[in-house]
Amino acid sequence: QVRLVESGGGSVQFGKSLRLSCAASGDIRGYCMAWFRQVPGKEREAVAVIDDIGHTISTTPVKGRFIIFQDTAQNTVNLLMNSLTPEDTAVYYCAADGPRNGCSRFTFNQRLPSATEYTYWGQGTQVTVSA
Repeated sequence: QVRLVESGGGSVQFGKSLRLSCAASGDIRGYCMAWFRQVPGKEREAVAVIDDIGHTISTTPVKGRFIIFQDTAQNTVNLLMNSLTPEDTAVYYCAADGPRNGCSRFTFNQRLPSATEYTYWGQGTQVTVSA
Protein backbone atom coordinates (compact mmCIF):
# COMPACT_ATOMS: atom_id res chain seq x y z
CA GLN A 1 0.00 0.00 0.00
CA VAL A 2 2.79 2.37 -0.92
CA ARG A 3 1.38 5.79 -1.74
CA LEU A 4 3.10 8.22 -4.06
CA VAL A 5 2.11 11.82 -4.74
CA GLU A 6 3.63 13.89 -7.54
CA SER A 7 3.85 17.66 -7.60
CA GLY A 8 5.56 20.38 -9.57
CA GLY A 9 3.94 20.02 -12.98
CA GLY A 10 2.59 22.93 -14.96
CA SER A 11 2.85 24.93 -18.17
CA VAL A 12 6.18 26.42 -19.21
CA GLN A 13 7.77 27.96 -22.26
CA PHE A 14 10.31 26.31 -24.52
CA GLY A 15 13.75 26.11 -22.94
CA LYS A 16 12.60 26.55 -19.35
CA SER A 17 12.98 24.18 -16.42
CA LEU A 18 10.70 22.37 -14.01
CA ARG A 19 11.34 20.21 -10.99
CA LEU A 20 8.94 17.40 -10.26
CA SER A 21 8.77 15.86 -6.82
CA CYS A 22 7.37 12.54 -5.67
CA ALA A 23 6.51 12.22 -2.00
CA ALA A 24 6.32 8.70 -0.59
CA SER A 25 4.06 7.69 2.26
CA GLY A 26 6.76 5.60 3.89
CA ASP A 27 10.47 5.00 3.86
CA ILE A 28 11.47 4.17 0.29
CA ARG A 29 15.00 3.09 1.08
CA GLY A 30 15.63 -0.16 -0.75
CA TYR A 31 12.93 0.55 -3.33
CA CYS A 32 13.48 0.99 -7.04
CA MET A 33 12.12 4.39 -8.04
CA ALA A 34 11.39 5.79 -11.47
CA TRP A 35 9.70 8.53 -13.43
CA PHE A 36 7.56 7.60 -16.43
CA ARG A 37 5.65 9.75 -18.89
CA GLN A 38 2.75 9.17 -21.23
CA VAL A 39 1.10 11.05 -24.08
CA PRO A 40 -2.24 10.18 -25.67
CA GLY A 41 -2.06 7.21 -28.02
CA LYS A 42 1.35 6.06 -26.83
CA GLU A 43 2.64 3.63 -24.25
CA ARG A 44 3.82 4.83 -20.89
CA GLU A 45 7.59 5.09 -21.16
CA ALA A 46 10.35 5.19 -18.60
CA VAL A 47 12.09 8.55 -18.36
CA ALA A 48 14.61 7.89 -15.61
CA VAL A 49 15.36 5.27 -12.97
CA ILE A 50 17.24 5.44 -9.70
CA ASP A 51 18.06 2.20 -7.94
CA ASP A 52 18.35 1.40 -4.27
CA ILE A 53 22.00 2.44 -4.09
CA GLY A 54 21.70 5.61 -6.16
CA HIS A 55 22.70 4.53 -9.66
CA THR A 56 20.65 6.15 -12.40
CA ILE A 57 19.72 5.60 -16.03
CA SER A 58 17.55 7.63 -18.37
CA THR A 59 16.02 7.48 -21.81
CA THR A 60 18.14 8.87 -24.62
CA PRO A 61 15.93 11.89 -25.50
CA VAL A 62 16.37 13.36 -22.01
CA LYS A 63 20.03 12.55 -21.37
CA GLY A 64 21.94 15.68 -20.51
CA ARG A 65 18.70 17.53 -19.72
CA PHE A 66 16.85 15.57 -17.01
CA ILE A 67 18.26 14.46 -13.67
CA ILE A 68 16.63 12.04 -11.26
CA PHE A 69 17.71 12.24 -7.65
CA GLN A 70 16.52 11.22 -4.23
CA ASP A 71 16.27 13.39 -1.15
CA THR A 72 16.59 10.99 1.76
CA ALA A 73 15.83 13.67 4.34
CA GLN A 74 12.46 14.45 2.76
CA ASN A 75 11.81 10.90 1.54
CA THR A 76 11.21 12.08 -2.01
CA VAL A 77 12.41 11.26 -5.48
CA ASN A 78 12.74 14.21 -7.81
CA LEU A 79 13.09 14.88 -11.51
CA LEU A 80 14.83 18.07 -12.56
CA MET A 81 13.89 18.84 -16.16
CA ASN A 82 16.01 21.37 -18.01
CA SER A 83 15.82 22.77 -21.55
CA LEU A 84 12.25 21.61 -21.98
CA THR A 85 10.78 21.23 -25.46
CA PRO A 86 7.21 20.61 -26.67
CA GLU A 87 8.18 16.95 -27.15
CA ASP A 88 8.45 16.69 -23.37
CA THR A 89 4.75 17.48 -22.97
CA ALA A 90 3.15 14.53 -21.18
CA VAL A 91 1.66 13.29 -17.97
CA TYR A 92 4.53 12.37 -15.70
CA TYR A 93 4.19 9.53 -13.19
CA CYS A 94 6.24 8.52 -10.21
CA ALA A 95 6.60 4.76 -9.77
CA ALA A 96 8.08 2.35 -7.25
CA ASP A 97 8.84 -1.33 -7.06
CA GLY A 98 9.35 -3.33 -3.89
CA PRO A 99 12.77 -4.00 -2.39
CA ARG A 100 12.36 -7.73 -2.90
CA ASN A 101 12.55 -7.24 -6.66
CA GLY A 102 15.22 -4.55 -6.74
CA CYS A 103 16.23 -2.84 -9.94
CA SER A 104 19.86 -3.70 -10.54
CA ARG A 105 18.59 -5.60 -13.57
CA PHE A 106 17.81 -2.19 -15.02
CA THR A 107 20.71 -0.06 -13.91
CA PHE A 108 23.42 -2.70 -14.19
CA ASN A 109 22.33 -3.64 -17.69
CA GLN A 110 21.36 -0.11 -18.76
CA ARG A 111 17.89 -1.41 -19.53
CA LEU A 112 14.90 0.87 -19.15
CA PRO A 113 11.90 -0.82 -17.54
CA SER A 114 8.43 -1.19 -18.91
CA ALA A 115 5.48 0.08 -16.90
CA THR A 116 4.39 -3.49 -16.17
CA GLU A 117 7.56 -4.02 -14.16
CA TYR A 118 6.50 -1.48 -11.52
CA THR A 119 4.00 -2.03 -8.75
CA TYR A 120 3.12 1.35 -7.22
CA TRP A 121 2.14 4.53 -9.01
CA GLY A 122 1.33 8.12 -8.28
CA GLN A 123 -1.64 9.89 -9.80
CA GLY A 124 0.39 11.72 -12.43
CA THR A 125 1.13 15.38 -13.02
CA GLN A 126 0.73 17.24 -16.30
CA VAL A 127 3.70 18.97 -17.90
CA THR A 128 2.96 21.19 -20.89
CA VAL A 129 5.71 22.94 -22.84
CA SER A 130 4.72 25.62 -25.34
CA ALA A 131 6.69 26.28 -28.49
